Amino acid sequence: MTTTATTHERTPRHGYTKEGVPVHGKTHEFVKKDTAAQRFNSAVGLKITVLVGTMWCAYVFALIALISLPDNLHSKQLLILWISSSFLQLVLLPIIIVGQNIQARASDARAAKTFEDVLDVRRKIEHAIQLLDVHTEGGLHDAVQLIIDAINADGSASPSPPPAAT
Repeated sequence: MTTTATTHERTPRHGYTKEGVPVHGKTHEFVKKDTAAQRFNSAVGLKITVLVGTMWCAYVFALIALISLPDNLHSKQLLILWISSSFLQLVLLPIIIVGQNIQARASDARAAKTFEDVLDVRRKIEHAIQLLDVHTEGGLHDAVQLIIDAINADGSASPSPPPAAT
């Protein structure tokens, strides 16, 4: 699946996956922006998620649920219904979103660090290969041949030369 950037998309900060999915640095860069409806729906959905995913929202929802508590205290069945439908659903939703946001930030930080480490290792490997090519004319083959020649010139038992590279 190869994707191309539309007029609304920026070039992905971290390139593309093997499947062609763009890898951006910010959440809002992942939303679809091809049509006005997509832009509107994405903006509303993201804004509501950001607002509901706060502890302040959890406190407001708890307060709303507690306001209806007196009407439900006279019956055991209504109290259980109030706990399960009003209190737990209202209050746990924003708390779960808060927890997921914290986990996502930690995961993003780990992924960014891994990405940086991979780039660092890649640069070091490229540098090592360049050093081999710069300091030995034919690369590794000539370096091995120089070592063999030095051993043979030393008067030691001459090892058999390595097989010719094809």
